[in-house]
Amino acid sequence: MAVIKDIDESQAPLLDHLIELRARLVRCVLALAIAFGICLYFADPILGFLIQPLKNSFAEGEGQLIFTKLYEVFFVELKVALFAGFCLSFPIIANQLWAFVAPGLYAKEKKAFLPFLLATPLLFTMGAALAYYIVMPTAFRWFLGFEGTAGGLEIQALPTANEYLGLVMQFILAFGMSFLLPVLLLLLHRAGIVTRDQLVSARRYVIVAVVALAAIITPPDPGSQLLLAIPLLLLFEGSLVLMRLTEKRRKAEVEKPEEPQSAS
Repeated sequence: MAVIKDIDESQAPLLDHLIELRARLVRCVLALAIAFGICLYFADPILGFLIQPLKNSFAEGEGQLIFTKLYEVFFVELKVALFAGFCLSFPIIANQLWAFVAPGLYAKEKKAFLPFLLATPLLFTMGAALAYYIVMPTAFRWFLGFEGTAGGLEIQALPTANEYLGLVMQFILAFGMSFLLPVLLLLLHRAGIVTRDQLVSARRYVIVAVVALAAIITPPDPGSQLLLAIPLLLLFEGSLVLMRLTEKRRKAEVEKPEEPQSAS
């Protein structure tokens, strides 16, 4: 029985694959641990960077973060270091996962999958940047607008460090993961699970689903929900355009006449 030459060596026994998987997982954990240690050393500057959207939302010289438990800030810095460490080590983790999966793929499959691997951190970073620079300042100013007086008592915002960090991570992860929608749709399209015509016919349901998703994963202010829903809808439409271009290219390759072989 002939062995297909287009595929990399993947005839190794299952035990060898498990040993390789263990080795790559160990490298991922080591990369995360080293990045965590580095980020823990710089936890204060990183936390200061994450605090800036809230600080800029307060009036000049006002605003503060409080902690209600003696150990709260210590665990906040651990969370900050772990979160930043994962972001810092993600390229290494993704590289190790790709190195484990790639030998089992055909050359055409590698060529098709590699753009998705490169687009994933780029799109996640775009979503996180949108959350940090636009959405969070807008949402925080809206939240702080509820300060004032009621019944003769002053209502003042005194967010705790732990709750604020949780809100920031929710924003960043929600927007970063949501921006991976094109990657998911294009992978499903390439795998033949969904077609462009199916997505076009389901556009109205996608709009409802996107709006509902934005309402669920963002805080309950209309501004942040719209700032997530609108880019997601634009990314969905952009995915449809890419699918159309891909289908045209495939059709052109199928219809392309074969070149006649020269006589020897």
